[in-house]
Amino acid sequence: MTGKESAFPDADGSTAELLAKYDRPGPRYTSYPTAVDFHEDFGADEYADCLVEAAVRSHDPLSLYVHLPFCENRCSFCACHVVVTRNESLASTYLDRLIAEARTTVEKLGDRRTLQQYHWGGGTPTFHSPEALVDLHGQLLSVFELESGAEVAIEVDPRITTEEHLATLRTLGFNRLSMGVQDVDEVVQDLIGRHQTWEQTADLHDAARGLGYESINVDLIYGLPGQNEYTFTRSLEQVIGLRPDRLAVYSFALVPWMRPHQKRVDIRLLPDRDVKFGLLSLAIDRLTAAGYEQIGMDHFALRGDELAVAHRERTLSRNFMGYTTKRGTEIVGLGTSAISDIGDSYAQSHRRMASYITAVDAGEFPTERGIVLTGDDRIRRHVITELMCNGRLLAHEVDDRFEIVVEEYFADELDELHAPGGLVEAGFVVTDGRDIEATPLGRMFIRNVAMVFDVRLRTRATEDQMFSRTV
Repeated sequence: MTGKESAFPDADGSTAELLAKYDRPGPRYTSYPTAVDFHEDFGADEYADCLVEAAVRSHDPLSLYVHLPFCENRCSFCACHVVVTRNESLASTYLDRLIAEARTTVEKLGDRRTLQQYHWGGGTPTFHSPEALVDLHGQLLSVFELESGAEVAIEVDPRITTEEHLATLRTLGFNRLSMGVQDVDEVVQDLIGRHQTWEQTADLHDAARGLGYESINVDLIYGLPGQNEYTFTRSLEQVIGLRPDRLAVYSFALVPWMRPHQKRVDIRLLPDRDVKFGLLSLAIDRLTAAGYEQIGMDHFALRGDELAVAHRERTLSRNFMGYTTKRGTEIVGLGTSAISDIGDSYAQSHRRMASYITAVDAGEFPTERGIVLTGDDRIRRHVITELMCNGRLLAHEVDDRFEIVVEEYFADELDELHAPGGLVEAGFVVTDGRDIEATPLGRMFIRNVAMVFDVRLRTRATEDQMFSRTV
């Protein structure tokens, strides 16, 4: 394809059949259990108890995620929790509540306030002025403390992020940058309502390099309206020319039942299933040929990057902030829709701005819903994380960690893998003794592999209207 044979040829000449069978709704597994299993019986009191227990249980450093939801405009493809406004007063009010929530949080955490990861996401964090970001950072670090060598990261939009933003953030200690690009082609940009010139992207990248940011990531999306192999090849080539340290190449998640603004997307202009799979294959081919290593299901990193090293050493992990080398780190989330991962529980804050502000003003945690994991959830979370991150499952490691026998505990799942027409026969996984490993083809369908071990998915009445498609 596009001048050379793909690194992923048809499995027995039947890729179209595989797509027809396996391209179906399924979780992305940023958590297990997934967010659709969170419930409102888990609220502010339950989350407060989790924080207190976390302070007693461990002194390990935490990760802190800060959600800054504001955007000046909404792109039609976006599936994030955002607030579209130009109201600076609302933005200022929100920042005040973020700081108040942080102070309430550390009251429960006691002395456990050290951070090894600190991430601002959105929305568009640089919607706020450099002065506002300086104040927010100072207020947060008056109650939390960054450990030496911490990952300090921010997501930026090249359309509104200035060099003053970058210089200010670098002075504050931010060392990692993730740039939203999505697609370079002007026709595709017009169809998704995101007009971003190549000069804006390249200039911001070069400015970040000049300021000494240690790691720069670029986000792309495949499966957008108007994309084809020619346009996507050109986008890949231009981005590769910048030589970012990492790239995230996400599948377009069409979920209009969750994000009504996506109804603006003209589905007649979306690449069909076969073309979309071809775009993914194209990205893998081009990026690996350019010296990037595929990480998990949708990330790529230069071979010397710590994510690539962790991937080769099979120590990669995954959380709500993405793929990480920080295995098992508990996460505190601040802001609307933010999810905390504390102990054996997940807690999500109110997604509605008004509800979030009301809770914080009342001195309460703005927890809307969450879940406490069962023993079975913890085992399956580990298995699914290993498959999604490292592409394999070592039976003896699971046996020792959870005091089970994999063949007995997962007898139904193993039968499903080996059944006629199952994932082993499809060429997605191979088994060597008791272990399971995804093939290169299986890594492209890794969500389907993980779904075999998702008992909650199997017992749910329907997958429709919950998840995006797996390819």
